[in-house]
Amino acid sequence: AVWDEFANLVVPRKFYRGIPATINTMPHPAFPLPWSPRSWGRDHRKLLTVDGRIGFIGGYNIGSLYATGWRDTHARVVGDGVAELENAFVDFWNIHPSKVRDRIEHDTQREWEPSVRVHRNTPRIQVYPIRNMYLEAIDRASQHIWLTHAYLIPDDDLVAALRDAVRRGVDVRIIVPARSNHRLADIARHRPMRDLARAGVRLWLSPKVVHAKAVVIDDHMALVGSVNLDSRSLFLNYELMAGFYAPADIERFAAWV
Repeated sequence: AVWDEFANLVVPRKFYRGIPATINTMPHPAFPLPWSPRSWGRDHRKLLTVDGRIGFIGGYNIGSLYATGWRDTHARVVGDGVAELENAFVDFWNIHPSKVRDRIEHDTQREWEPSVRVHRNTPRIQVYPIRNMYLEAIDRASQHIWLTHAYLIPDDDLVAALRDAVRRGVDVRIIVPARSNHRLADIARHRPMRDLARAGVRLWLSPKVVHAKAVVIDDHMALVGSVNLDSRSLFLNYELMAGFYAPADIERFAAWV
């Protein structure tokens, strides 16, 4: 089990003292050390795999608000795609070595052409491909771009890409909460949301807190995971997005976003 200490500072310490010693754990440090790249970045991922047969990925954290109060999107994956999720967990575990924690030496063999592909940001090696994946997909869109995001603070390049998509005749729609759980994020989103609205992007403000991060682009790609359209997700955190490319999966996501 892996958890981010900073995000869980509100959890009582007695909860962790009650974890059985038979469970292997990795608390990601709350306060990174500037000279230690392995401690950089928050672990914002939400990932679970079971026996290499079932996997879950999305925006859902374990907590009462996520279970009953907020709108979120999480995907259940079965079949060959689970190996992609499991590999992401194994890689994270193994690049953070410890004297009290064994490496995971076995890793499920992955297919070359899976219907599920995992895209990841990895501060440890300063690799952040998810933003470029967004830009490339938006640039390819010819029919529609539908996004659901908890926090909408895109940089100028993402705003320009979405604006250009509207000019090409692409139907661009974004669902965000009318009020999120972060006041500063709501203040920071005013300018990019104004620019997007003026460009013709259709914005829907949900009366319920939205925590989902889900995207459908044309009939070719559906994405779900932990990435918000803000600089922390795109340039600082450990993040995961699962891309689904099978037509039946994309159809399902189109009904959710």
